[in-house]
Parts: sequence; C-alpha cells; structure tokens
Amino acid sequence: MAANVESVGTTSGTGKATRRRRRRREVVPVLLGLVWLFVAFYPVLFMLGASLRTQESFLGGSAWLPPLRPTFENYALVLSSGFWLYLLNSVVVVAASVLLIVASSLLTAYVIARVKGRLVQAVFNVFLLGLAIPLQASIIPIYILMIQLGIYDTLLALVFPFVAFGIPLTVLILVNFIRDIPRELYEAMVIEGASHWQVLRALVIPLSRPALVTVTIYNALQVWNGFLFPLILTQSPNVRVLPLALWTFRGEFTINIPAIMAAVFLSSLPIVFLYIVARRQLLSGLTAGFGK
Repeated sequence: MAANVESVGTTSGTGKATRRRRRRREVVPVLLGLVWLFVAFYPVLFMLGASLRTQESFLGGSAWLPPLRPTFENYALVLSSGFWLYLLNSVVVVAASVLLIVASSLLTAYVIARVKGRLVQAVFNVFLLGLAIPLQASIIPIYILMIQLGIYDTLLALVFPFVAFGIPLTVLILVNFIRDIPRELYEAMVIEGASHWQVLRALVIPLSRPALVTVTIYNALQVWNGFLFPLILTQSPNVRVLPLALWTFRGEFTINIPAIMAAVFLSSLPIVFLYIVARRQLLSGLTAGFGK
C-alpha cells in the first residue's frame, strides 16, 4: 500500500514538473509575440501621438514620447481643408472599381473553371498575360485613351484603369478556388436541372465567400492607395482622391508634420475598419483555394 502511495506521489510530482516546464516553454513565444506586436504597432502609435502635438511641441520635444498636452487642432485643420470631399471621391472610386472587378472576375473565373475548351484556355492565358504588364509602362497609352474617350479629369477615368489592372489577379485567385469546389456538388445540381446561373448563385458564391472577401479587400487596398492614376488622370481639386490629397497636404503644410500625420491617420481608418469587419473571411480566403 505504501508503495502504491509513493508511486502515485511520484507520478503526481512528475506531472506537475512537466506542466511547469510546458508553461515555461509557452512563455517565450508569448513574450516574442508581444515584442513583435509592439514593434509592428508602434508606427501607428507614433503617427497618432505626432498628430496630437502642436508644431512647436513636435519640433521642440521628443517625438518618440506621447504628447503631454494633446490637441485636436491638426484634425480640425485637415477636416476643414476639403478632407470630406476627398474621402467621398475615394469611396466612390473604390466602391465602383471593386464592384466591377469582383463581378466580372467571378463570371470569368466560373466560365474558365467549368467550361473546357481551347478558346476558354486561350482567354485565361490572356488574363494571365495581364499580370506581366507593369502599370508604369501603360500610363501614357491610358492617358491618351482617357482623353480620346472624353473622360479625362473625372472619377470615371480612375475606375476603368483600376478595373483593368485588378481583374487578372482576381481571376487567377477565383479560378483556383472554384476549381477546388468538389465536382460532385456541381454534378448534383446539374442532375437536378440547375442552370449555370443557378449553380453560380446557389453553390459557387456561398462556397467562394472567403475568396470573394479576400479579393475584395485586396482590390480595395490597391485602389484606395493608388497614386499614379490620380496623379496623371486628374487635375481638378473636386475630383481629387485621398492619396493625391495627402500629397497636396504635404505641399500645403510643408513643415507641419503633425497635420500630415493627422491626414494620414484619418485616411487609414476606413481600411482598418474594413479589415476588422472581414478579418475572419480574409484569413480563410488567404489559405483556401490552392489545395490542388
């Protein structure tokens, strides 16, 4: 009996020691993760802290420490300098561009994934060729085309190029994802007499939601941060978008770094909000669709 008690005590002690060693091993990754989080997030904190400073305190004190007397004067200055108009223009361009990119790419990807034939494969190769065309090399032909179409210096002149350069990669992602949907599901719907539109609406779109969210966020980021097209294809202040407006803020507030930081921080909030809302679908889409 004593031997059994001693054995149980030894086993319990060994189990506690194992758990303690396991906890100690888990502490290191947690600490490293916290350090990395601080390093990655500190630029945002620096930008926020700098935007809450006055010009005198930013130049006279330590810019790396939190402000002792925060002020919202820089935000008031930015908001009174046409920020809402630039924000509205950016939202319109992003919404129109992303809607056209995702809708057209989804239809194209479905045809490429489901319809077999040389013509379809040739079309797919053409879309893949679009990935090799650099944006900078095509800016002059696009500029001339927008003038000939009579839409230069309009928001529509920004939507068309963004859509053209966003479709190839979006089609590639959606084709791989749609191909990974089990063939048995397609066959079951075809046996029940479903048309292509019904298959697309009832099967492909629900199962492709992670990929659709992923390409939506990716293209929204690309359009939102686009600078070259607004710089070349627009010139009027009433059609200016946020990236170009930030560049003009830089010229307007030549040494007023806190005001520039306030403008940058405000312009990044919509994208941060979009990521927070759709982060789960985004992470699922980043790891799905490439299993074959």
